[in-house]
Amino acid sequence: MQRSVSVLLCIFLSYSVFAQPISSRAIDSLAERSMKAFDVPGLAVGVIKDGRLIHAKGYGVRSLNTRQPMDENTLFGIASNSKAFTAAALGILVDEGKIKWDDKVRDYIPEFKLYNPYVSEEFTIRDLLTHRSGLGLGAGDLMFFPDSSDFTLKDVLYNLRFLKQTSGFRTKYDYDNNLYIVAGEVVARVAGRSWDEFVTERILRPLGMNRTATSFDRLTDQSNVIEGHAAVNGNVQVIARSTMKIGHSAGGVNSNITDLAKWVQTLLAGGKYGDGKRLYSDRIARELWTPQTIIPVNNPGPYNTHFSSYGLGFFLSDVSGYKQVTHTGGLEGMVTQITMLPELGLGIVVLTNQQEGGAFVSITNQIKDAYLGKTGTDWVSLLSANRKQSLAMANHLTDSIWHEIDQTRLSGKTPDIRLFTGTYRDPWLGDVLISVKDGRPWFDSKRSPKLTGELFPYKGNTFVVKWRDRSMDADAFVNFSLDEEGRASGITMRAISPLTDFSYDFHDLEFRRVK
Repeated sequence: MQRSVSVLLCIFLSYSVFAQPISSRAIDSLAERSMKAFDVPGLAVGVIKDGRLIHAKGYGVRSLNTRQPMDENTLFGIASNSKAFTAAALGILVDEGKIKWDDKVRDYIPEFKLYNPYVSEEFTIRDLLTHRSGLGLGAGDLMFFPDSSDFTLKDVLYNLRFLKQTSGFRTKYDYDNNLYIVAGEVVARVAGRSWDEFVTERILRPLGMNRTATSFDRLTDQSNVIEGHAAVNGNVQVIARSTMKIGHSAGGVNSNITDLAKWVQTLLAGGKYGDGKRLYSDRIARELWTPQTIIPVNNPGPYNTHFSSYGLGFFLSDVSGYKQVTHTGGLEGMVTQITMLPELGLGIVVLTNQQEGGAFVSITNQIKDAYLGKTGTDWVSLLSANRKQSLAMANHLTDSIWHEIDQTRLSGKTPDIRLFTGTYRDPWLGDVLISVKDGRPWFDSKRSPKLTGELFPYKGNTFVVKWRDRSMDADAFVNFSLDEEGRASGITMRAISPLTDFSYDFHDLEFRRVK
């Protein structure tokens, strides 16, 4: 009898040590439900706990065309989760005494110039990483999004001077991508080699992230990669691959669950990896996860969150009394999320091949809730219902606009398109041509070929452009200003749907007729 009790006690203790609040079987069910609820063809989930990768699995298919299965080694573009690699790379250079966080950017990139001369002179390396420049949300993103433009790094550096500030310098959070591109160039100029080479040699190789590359084109093995998907006319399908020719330091990294687990383990260990080795110091680890820019919290929400901020490459907040470190990423056809609760030794990675965020949020929150001891919320059901409501509201708005367009067409009172045809130039996006093709008014961007589509008369001097690539859920108003002769002299634009990705920053464009 005594021996039986001892055996049972050992079994109980072993279970207590190794049992997890949420089982792999439960994660499997969660992933399958999320894919179905949000129409995601495939995803991968990784859970890291106390330095160990305890769950790593792919679900669904890499592509609706090939139907090849997903696994833990399938590669995704992780988009803005790349920003943490840029912050860490700069941290390594700070450790080596080659730069300081508060060095002026112009000390390393003399040609760096923003719209405001004072801001240009005072802008620091820290400012590049903290989304407090005064530029508006996603300002200038059309230089690389959607993925088709011919802009170069030199173009981006030059064109920043034309982007007007929408708030005071260092007074307000507004997410920015282009300044992370500049941050990558700081790494390159200080290190004497490209950002891609530096991150590969100083981060990826030491951590054994052997399948990961700093861009799609640098992947040595493309046999197990996803294709991106999006809803096109109501049906999810494969869309053109996003490869990001520039801006790798803002969103170029391609990786998988297996490799990202090594990255998350290093982050949770404060920069330590392997047998006592360090990627960066404790000092840098603290700096990366120290609030830099305050983000307003409208209400405490389900996690009783009181404070939110951006650090250096990471979002920081309190959730149910614990510090949360997280980031998301989105490219055409794919979205990702990495979340860490350092005090719990917990990391959650969710990678998806559809540009629908409900799946990764549902999975992340449900796993997080299990470790926080929170019950009672079915995140798949809740976020699926919220998504349907948001889509219904957005569709109601856009349907009403297309109804107005139909009424205008039926009335026969459409404006003379000859008053609007010509070439228009924006200081940073360049030229667009308004012309007639096969009897239809047409919009063509010279430097961003995906920005092409038919123009439909709406009201007065305002048209709506319907992009030919229907995976771009970004149809926009095209408003013509007229000169004293009644002829179009300029164009401003604005996205129609409130669900349009902020990187379609049409509202930042100011075209003037040049021909």
